[in-house]
Amino acid sequence: MPRVPIRSAAPHPRAQARAVSLDLAEHHGRAVSAAGLYISLVVIYGWFGGMKFTAYEAEGLTGLVGNSPMLSWTYSLFSVRDFSSLLGFLELSIGALIAARLVNPVYSLVGGLLSAGLFATTLSFMVTTPGVAVPELGFPAISVAAGQFLLKDIGLLALSLWIAVDSLAALRSTKA
Repeated sequence: MPRVPIRSAAPHPRAQARAVSLDLAEHHGRAVSAAGLYISLVVIYGWFGGMKFTAYEAEGLTGLVGNSPMLSWTYSLFSVRDFSSLLGFLELSIGALIAARLVNPVYSLVGGLLSAGLFATTLSFMVTTPGVAVPELGFPAISVAAGQFLLKDIGLLALSLWIAVDSLAALRSTKA
């Protein structure tokens, strides 16, 4: 009996493109996502750190820092502008450490830990700064200016910890 070749229908071009896209996303997705997370925190630190050298930003910090039991003492040592500039230098340094992941993960490990400490400190302002809660609206209402501004730091704290853990994992994998 003669053999008749059985031909399967060729996949539709759109289906092939989708499969290729999914393969690329699966293959490169983690690296691209990780790079995006590192870059986003570097940009945030660059922007926020740079702003700390302006009078506008320095004055904007006074309500947060001045009401913090952890930091209010700094205004007895430094002027409002000097403290803000020191904070700007710290933030720019943290951003540079996180970016230095390209050189050595130990830098981004240190940067991630410093970043986590900074965001834990700023989250403490939610408890110490008057006007964060809006009691007349009941829990969980918080103000736009101080409350919602500070609330974003929960995500940035988590991102900082992720960067520290990712950097530690990279260090361990190079030693293995």
